[in-house]
Amino acid sequence: MAFDFHKDKQRYFNMQTINAAKSIIPFIEQEFKIINGLKVLEVGCAEGGVLKAFIEKGCKGYGVELSPSRLKLAKSFLSKEVEQGNAFLINKNIYDVDFEEEMKGEFDLIILKDVIEHIFDQDKLLDKLRAFLKPNGFIFFGFPPWQMPFGGHQQIAKSKLLSKLPYYHLLPMPLYKGVLRLFNESQKRIDDLVEIKETGISIERFERICKETNYNIQQRTYFLINPIYSYKFNIRETKQVGFISKIPYLRNFLTTGMYYLVQKKGI
Repeated sequence: MAFDFHKDKQRYFNMQTINAAKSIIPFIEQEFKIINGLKVLEVGCAEGGVLKAFIEKGCKGYGVELSPSRLKLAKSFLSKEVEQGNAFLINKNIYDVDFEEEMKGEFDLIILKDVIEHIFDQDKLLDKLRAFLKPNGFIFFGFPPWQMPFGGHQQIAKSKLLSKLPYYHLLPMPLYKGVLRLFNESQKRIDDLVEIKETGISIERFERICKETNYNIQQRTYFLINPIYSYKFNIRETKQVGFISKIPYLRNFLTTGMYYLVQKKGI
């Protein structure tokens, strides 16, 4: 059962813009001031809602998106910004050689919002992103830990029960597929959910990858209630209880969102 905001792309775009303005930018500005003229790259920009918030702060926004249909919507929603030369939207893979040559060392800030948990070879991605950063640049990551109640993105399931049932994405893969088939999910939907299961990331894994790819974690925030839920479900953003956030592994099950700001080591 897809929620209404998944179908209404204009509404979803607006949600993402407001959330970025009220939650993501203030988080980043604890360490790095967002000022006029900064160059910002969003990897997996979808319809461009997050990017719009940075453009409204005077940044030059570059969005890279693999899905042609979602990029088409981004060009529609950001048509004025594109026309004014403040938004640049590209239908490419971040690994494309020509993109790297064009954009190497260009960006003050890179954004990955609800993206890294969908990507295979996450350590390869973090290593690749170094090439796009200016020497003092930062990367923002926002993602749900895999083990959290809906870390499998099961809200996209067609079945009303499965779309609202927490934690079953943690079942062993054969059982997980069996449950999805039992409730008559399409093969395409099953494939999508299985892929998310294969790429989901925990807090500990993310921080280990940052260390292995030579990034410093400049700041982090654990959310009991993810900020975007304020707009999706009318549930107020809430930070995780301090002592829970300090318990490795357990915190993944009780934390619905993580914000990180990282920087290359040696700065």
